[in-house]
Amino acid sequence: MSNGRIPEQVIDAVLKAHDIVEVVGRHVHLTKQGHYLKGLCPFHSEKTPSFTVTPEKQIYHCFGCGAGGNAIRFVSEVEGLSFGQALRKLADEAKLDIGLGPQQGQAETKEHADRAKLIEAHELAGKLYEYLLHNTEQGKEAKQYLHARGMTDKLIETFGIGYAPSRWDTLTNLLDKKQFPLPLVEQGGLISAKQDGSGYVDKFRDRVMFPIRDWKGHIIAFGGRAMGDVQPKYLNSPESMLFHKSRTLYNLHAARPQIRKSQELVLFEGYMDVIRAWEAGVHNGVATMGTALTPEHAEAIRRLAERVVVSYDGDNAGQSAAYKSIPLLENAGCNVRIAMLPNGLDPDEYISAHGSERFVREVIETAVPSIKYKLFYYRKNYKLQEDGEKLRYIQQALRLIAGLTSPIEREHYVRELCSEFHLTFESAMQNLNEIRLQAEKKDRSGDNKDNSWNNVMNDGRLRAQPPSMVPAYQNAERQLLAVMMLDRDISGYVERQLGDGFNMEAHAALAAYLYAYYAQGFEPNASTFIGMLQDDKLESLASSLTLIDNRSGINDAVIDDYIRQIKKFPLLQTLERKREEIKQAERLGDIPKALQLGSEIISLEKQLKSS
Repeated sequence: MSNGRIPEQVIDAVLKAHDIVEVVGRHVHLTKQGHYLKGLCPFHSEKTPSFTVTPEKQIYHCFGCGAGGNAIRFVSEVEGLSFGQALRKLADEAKLDIGLGPQQGQAETKEHADRAKLIEAHELAGKLYEYLLHNTEQGKEAKQYLHARGMTDKLIETFGIGYAPSRWDTLTNLLDKKQFPLPLVEQGGLISAKQDGSGYVDKFRDRVMFPIRDWKGHIIAFGGRAMGDVQPKYLNSPESMLFHKSRTLYNLHAARPQIRKSQELVLFEGYMDVIRAWEAGVHNGVATMGTALTPEHAEAIRRLAERVVVSYDGDNAGQSAAYKSIPLLENAGCNVRIAMLPNGLDPDEYISAHGSERFVREVIETAVPSIKYKLFYYRKNYKLQEDGEKLRYIQQALRLIAGLTSPIEREHYVRELCSEFHLTFESAMQNLNEIRLQAEKKDRSGDNKDNSWNNVMNDGRLRAQPPSMVPAYQNAERQLLAVMMLDRDISGYVERQLGDGFNMEAHAALAAYLYAYYAQGFEPNASTFIGMLQDDKLESLASSLTLIDNRSGINDAVIDDYIRQIKKFPLLQTLERKREEIKQAERLGDIPKALQLGSEIISLEKQLKSS
């Protein structure tokens, strides 16, 4: 098992230096469930968690899409790296010198080399902008602007805010001097090509610069706020191989620890809101940077947190954006509340006017459930002082409440509605139940809702009858391999008694790898063993087998029974084939062949009884 010439000892050392819970937890919000941790799979879309991490065995497995493996495989899959690149990345994080030369492992692709170079260029640009803000005459006005917005030097430093000067080529000259490939840097959005093709100019000029980082903290883009009357007032880096607006959340790298701790995320519209809220003590805030919330954003948010507080601007545009965010977040499986900002203020303005403590206490902590926000939002469309408009609003509100799945929630909001508009609870509930009945009739007359869709376990196919039972020999092979991964002696016994006699090709391959693994002196360790397979299908199979907990019922008799079941299957197949052949011979009148086959069948039946 050379695994691309990466020594097994190197793989083992890297795996021992990392806890898979921490590695997976950077991307997936995990919750404890017995011996496992569960979360939403990062490799396919789902609303019900089917992704498990087993700390004891240091492996992950998804029951939905079948993905599985160890920490190296997870980093490889989630970040689009080769096995060797993922191994090097984890080794670097653990400060391990794994001693792999450039010819060892897999060669780095051009795309990954370009990405690394672009990140290096962005990091250099970030340092330049910070230096210019704090140490030059040009940056004084920008710094005064930030102070006027209520930002301290410490806060400016925390978020790495800088200044891009008004000159056309400050960054371009620096990057050229440092021998960065300027055509590549242009693709990354830091510079622009001149129209006459004679060179390049800086993309950002005379702007306060906000670095945008990926989840690891690397700068991948910038947002620039114009100092003068230049339009647009806010300018983001263009889309690039590093930066995708529809998936990137500002401040995610810094907010992640608090999000994981509180299991709640606060969603803002822009950088300034996140930064000022951070100073107010809201350390789980992220932003979509002025762009509309996308399903990709919602999926990323749900993997991190179950609860979301949407804190958008209090003006009409902000309220509309908050309303539109609700179905996206709820469809992703989030519990959504909306922070209500008065007088059209945005979070930054509210903190400046009323202070940090009131913002947390009166805005974030008093955020209302999404259903209540929808009721507030609908009210704007009705003139409630007019009876006709009032009745129309009540009907609209009842239709909204009728859609709630919880009877307790429905009753709660109906009572609030009755209290406000002086209705009797009985008449309101009667109306609501009629609405629900009409909706149920409409569902029955339309698509067949009984055949529910399930994108978790069957990739969106209709869920039909329960799957048939696994054949006895197949179950025996799975049970046996699961025990072999835990016990070197049992693996040795199976090798002597069965060898390569597994009937399923994947099972036979996995057994061969296990024999070789133990022959090299390794101790039972699922994570290390899986890391040495270097085959997606085998890694997925092995990770699924580690979830079989059969240790308590295992003894010598059970092992021998599994081996007998496996050995019997080829005989059963041969017997079935012989029975079909004898029927054919009898139909053709070939008596000698039928007699011969009958004798062979008797012999096979005796073998089965004695086995």
